[in-house]
This record gives sequence, C-alpha cells and structure tokens, in this order.
Amino acid sequence: MDALTDTQPGTLAVQQPYEYERVVPVEPDWRRLPGWRDVTPAQWRDVQWQRAHCVKTPRQLRSVTGPLLTDRFFEDLEEDRRRYATMSMLLTPQMLNTMAPHAPAEPVAFTETFLADPVRRYMLPVAGDRDPEWPSHPFAERDSLHEAEMWVVEGLTHRYPTKVLAELVSTCPQYCGHCTRMDLVGGSTPQVDKLRLTLKPADRQDQMIDYLKRTPGVRDVVVSGGDVANVPWPRLESFLMRLLDLESVRDIRLATKALAGLPQHWLQPQVLEGLERVARTAARRSVNIAVHTHVNHAQSVTPLVAEAARAALDTGVRDIRNQGVIMRGVNDTPGALLDLCMILQGEANILPYYFYMCDMIPNAEHWRVAVWEAQELQHRVMGYLPGYATPRIVCDVPYVGKRWVHQLTDYDRELGISHWTKNYRTGIELDDPEALTRRYPFYDPITTLPESGRRRWRENAAKEA
Repeated sequence: MDALTDTQPGTLAVQQPYEYERVVPVEPDWRRLPGWRDVTPAQWRDVQWQRAHCVKTPRQLRSVTGPLLTDRFFEDLEEDRRRYATMSMLLTPQMLNTMAPHAPAEPVAFTETFLADPVRRYMLPVAGDRDPEWPSHPFAERDSLHEAEMWVVEGLTHRYPTKVLAELVSTCPQYCGHCTRMDLVGGSTPQVDKLRLTLKPADRQDQMIDYLKRTPGVRDVVVSGGDVANVPWPRLESFLMRLLDLESVRDIRLATKALAGLPQHWLQPQVLEGLERVARTAARRSVNIAVHTHVNHAQSVTPLVAEAARAALDTGVRDIRNQGVIMRGVNDTPGALLDLCMILQGEANILPYYFYMCDMIPNAEHWRVAVWEAQELQHRVMGYLPGYATPRIVCDVPYVGKRWVHQLTDYDRELGISHWTKNYRTGIELDDPEALTRRYPFYDPITTLPESGRRRWRENAAKEA
C-alpha cells in the first residue's frame, strides 16, 4: 500500500511510523530441508505424521537440517541444554518449518540466518541467547505466578474471583522456551525436576467438576494444560459437556498453541465434528465458547493455520483469540508486533487479544522487556488496528494477576521495581486483611536499568553471596 502522506500544497510527503502492506500467508516449502525432501503434501497435512516426526533431540534436528546447520549451532544448543534450558526440546515439523524460511542454502549463511530467526529465538534457545551476567533475575521463580499454590484441587487454579484455570494435562505438542508453567509442563531438564500431576485424568476431572458445582460464583473456565490438543478428544469433549451442564458456567475458553504449532490436529474430522457438537450445545445454553491460541511472530501464521482457524469458527466457536508474549528479539518492535496483528486479524480471523510481558521464570532475562518498554510499545501500536482488534499489553504480576502495563502504582526506574495493587483476593488470601491495600512488586530485567541501578543490584548480589 502507498505511504500515507500529507498532500497539502507546499508540504513534504511524510511516511507514517508504520506502513501497512497486506501480506498473504504462504506455507514455507519444507522440502528445502534435506530431511524432508521427499515428504508429500498429504503427509504434511497428516497429524499423525507430524506427531511422529517431532524433533526432540539435537540428533533428530541434524537429521532434518543435514549439513545446513553447522557444528557451531549444535555446540551452542548442547551448552544451553546442559546449563540453562527449563523446557525439554520438542518441535513439531510445522513449527520448525516456520524458522528461517528464506535462509540461504549455504551452511554458514543458513546457520547465521537460523540463529537470528525470531521463531527460533523462543522455540529453540541456545546458550548464546542468554544474558551472560543475569540469565535469571534474583527474584525469578519456577512457578512465577504461584498457580499451583492456588490449586483448589489438583490442576484447578482459582486465582480470580469468577474464573478458574483447569489444567487437564501437563504436556503440549511442542514446548516453548519461555513457558510460564515450566515447573509442571514437559519433561525434566538438568535445571528443572518437573512437578507431576498424580491423579488419574478421570479422577482429576471429577474433582474439578465437583468443585465447580460447589462454587457457583465461578462463571468462566479456561481449559488448558499443557495444551488441550494433547487431551484425547473424547475425554476433552466429555469434560466440556460436563461444564456445559453447570448453570453457573457462562464462558469456556480452550487454550491451545497447537492451532499454530500443529494446525493439523484442529483439522481432523473427529475434532471438528466434536467441536461442532460442543459449540451447538453451548449456543443452546447461551454459553460463550472460544479458542485461545499463542502466536508470537507473523512467520508462524501460514495457510494451514488460517485454515484451521476458519474451520474452528465454522463449527460455531464464537471467537479465536491470540494471547502472545512480548519477547526481546521476537516481537518487541512496533513493526513486528503490528505485522503479527495484521496477519492474525486480516488473514486468519484470529483476534489479537493480549500480549503478556514474559514472566519472571528462571533463565528468561534475555527475553524479558522492562515495563517502560512495554508501555512505549503499547503507545506505538495504537491507532493502526480496529479498536476491538488492538491488543492490550499486560503484566501478569505475581499474586495480583493481569494488569495493563500503565496500571502500576509507582515505578522506580533506576532499580527497575514497579508496584501494583488489586481489587480482589485470591483463594489463598480470603483471610488476609491487607490483600487489597498491599503493593506487589514486579522487576524489570537488570540489563535494562541505568548503570547506577545495575551497580546496586551487583552490590546486593555480592552481599548475599
């Protein structure tokens, strides 16, 4: 599209800070990778083929990329797995194929392009990505949002007065390096011995439904995990129908990154037919049912993703909404964020909804941005999208919950400490008289602070050493 200009006589044509140009999604050619040279389109669309060919080890990655990735990359990857990784390695072919889609075929150039790729940066981190001085913030925590602390039964977090999070499974089709539930989700790593769900799935669901029957003040259920795409469909449909039997439940949200990472799952006839049954039942009972997905870069939005989103909407699901995470080097510029929102909204019928600041989990400092950077980013994306499709950038403050990034109470920019308040009690604070007046802290990455602030954090760390 031509640049918007000031066309009055005697004035200069001035470009807008962001120039929109429609981009139609394209499925990257997986055959550019040596290990997939003979994979047919029918195989690529087959969910079982996708799951069977997930990349779980450096050796499997090398078998896909052949000579394109040099030893330098694999040495960096192994060091990360040994020293930093909080998530085990698991990449669907679909997700891996969106990394460096236009990289040169010469190995050194391919490796450089692959290392710089924004999708690779958060899905397949290497040691060279991490902050060398502060890989973790001193106040980072494995369960940074204290969700397990707020379990009312195993896997059911009652954090907000009218909403609960139901974790049906602790696995996903693919693992993101920045996972907020890194304490529970996926296999253990040298850094993290993961927690485990201990109840049988049927028993866990029974306990969740029983709690909701006894707690009619809950009207909104986020069904998540892990990822609901890893719940066998009959079991998931049964749970959703049981939720729909509860008069108090008025909103149900299905959380799945697989819409982008494994759209083949959501295109299965069994899944679409079952989703239509659930959506019809929800409509009869005036319950809103939506799908929430997680896309962080425009490269991940391919024709298969758009097809899966449209197919889900055609079943009667009310909305498909994206909840991304702002990450440095991935989508922390207005251009990258607006490009993502434009392709989600305009080409895949996915509503840009929330972008979270990356949570304060271990070894995540290289991804995190400061609150002031998030505020500036929010300012700079306003006005380009319809109001209903303009995402809110939020900070998920421990013990507080989601807050727009401008809702802080005070902010020490030198030390990078912001304080936040809230207007409700979590389930573990019902007897806490100060819960609504306490100021809860959140911390900027230390590398974003002025030198005086960084020095004070170093001095404090030295005293505690």
